[in-house]
Amino acid sequence: MKVAVFGKPGGGKSTLSQQIASVTNLPLHQLDLIQFVEGGAKIPDEVFVKHHAEILAYPRWVIDGFGTPRSFEDLLRAADVLVYVERATIVHYWWVTKRFILSPFSKPLGWPARSPMLRSTISSYRFLSLSYKFWTPAFRAKLLALQPGKRVFIVKRQSDVRAILNELKRFGGVR
Repeated sequence: MKVAVFGKPGGGKSTLSQQIASVTNLPLHQLDLIQFVEGGAKIPDEVFVKHHAEILAYPRWVIDGFGTPRSFEDLLRAADVLVYVERATIVHYWWVTKRFILSPFSKPLGWPARSPMLRSTISSYRFLSLSYKFWTPAFRAKLLALQPGKRVFIVKRQSDVRAILNELKRFGGVR
């Protein structure tokens, strides 16, 4: 099974990806840890895209994140299961803020060591403010149209998370 988890910043994608990897016994690949190095510097896109393509070729995985527009399209094609995290806008803003407040005490899941939290938080707010241009009803419809060839889940609330974990646990990572 190949599971892609993606969506706006601050929606709990990394936590959910970790939970999915745990219940399915699939290896987890967090794209921010591949796309950025310790300290938060971004690697060249061509290096990232090559590494991303290698991961997509593996027979089983959970991938957490977006990457680049090109790698995201490849991810959507390669995955068997698509998990789109689309919580209420206020939740995304609050969880980005909470991550920043808690960052001196614990490193956020899926983030490279010594990431610049203020700069990253401002970037997350910027992405959230522009997200209406990409994470649109048309995008959501495009995802849903990929069924029945792919399993598509949309996370709006915590009960959706529980339902996804229960369903994926039944499949146990075996396709």
